[in-house]
Amino acid sequence: MTVLAATDLLAANQRKPVREQIALFVAVTVPFLAVVSAAPMWSAWKLSWGIAVLTISFYAISMLGITVGFHRLFTHRAFRANRALKICLAVAGSLAIQGPLQRWVADHRRHHAFADREGDPHSPWRFGNGMFAVLKGMGFAHLGWLFDRSETNSDVFAADVAADGDLVIISRLFGLFVVASVALPPSIELALGASASHVLAALFWASLVRIFMVHHVTWSINSICHVIGDRPFSTRDRATNFWPLAILSMGEAWHNGHHASPGCARHGVERGQIDASAWLIRAFERLGWATNVKWPERYRYTLRESGA
Repeated sequence: MTVLAATDLLAANQRKPVREQIALFVAVTVPFLAVVSAAPMWSAWKLSWGIAVLTISFYAISMLGITVGFHRLFTHRAFRANRALKICLAVAGSLAIQGPLQRWVADHRRHHAFADREGDPHSPWRFGNGMFAVLKGMGFAHLGWLFDRSETNSDVFAADVAADGDLVIISRLFGLFVVASVALPPSIELALGASASHVLAALFWASLVRIFMVHHVTWSINSICHVIGDRPFSTRDRATNFWPLAILSMGEAWHNGHHASPGCARHGVERGQIDASAWLIRAFERLGWATNVKWPERYRYTLRESGA
């Protein structure tokens, strides 16, 4: 990221186009409304073993695309990936429908630059420390910030992504990946000769419910993991470790550990902390697809003083 003064970084922000705001509204609300409105009829949407496997598989692919690809590789450069792995992770992350890669990286780097201070795009502490202020802030950090017309300047915060031809193309094809993320599960069932009810069940569970889950688990790191949980390590912000989210978030819920050393490939650095993303990076390393992996032994974690 280009080194600039904090005031220059904030001044570099732009305004989102109206058409992008509309597209974002549709991408966020359609899965949510589908899950809520169909709740009384869930028993009619048969979750067979095949549909369950399809749902879990697409959840894992899209979530790990975010955690390993968008977050640990492209945002923090916690390891280097060969070209094939780089492209696969960029595509997998795009299937999570959380915005184009370059935009995602820019937003997250801005979050770290101003974590829980003015300039953080999604701090839950932006409205104050009172109970109602924090609840309002958590709502904003979880979802509301996405509809803020202010847009992080990706040319400033993600210039390295803009300089990578492969990643630029993948960012520009984001709309295609949105369609693919929704259409692939029912298309797979259709290709396997499944009945119409199973095709619709795949659309509901493996597309809409899966996207809903990926969205809200990811956004919970922004909201819950800056308010609720443990803070064993000293950081400049209020990032926490929240163990109940560790499995679903593929290790991202060890957020205090991450903010203590953002460039580390493993977030769950203490004994017993489940971090599936780190396990996958380790597998890539052993296969020779990932190199220069930044494991915890390269970093010093300072324990926070009691009451600090």
